[in-house]
Amino acid sequence: MLNRYIRAIAGTFVIISVLLAMFVNQNWLWFTLFVGANLLQSSITKWCLMETILLKLGVKK
Repeated sequence: MLNRYIRAIAGTFVIISVLLAMFVNQNWLWFTLFVGANLLQSSITKWCLMETILLKLGVKK
């Protein structure tokens, strides 16, 4: 369940930041890069900040 939330949040962040880059300002692509870098870092280190946040909010593994 936790992984589903993480994927949904990451996907939502990417979609929103791309739309903001298209319609507001291209600098929003830096946020897209940040999300991608965090996903890559998470795959290497097996630590995810969003997982920590969701666990503190009471989402069950």
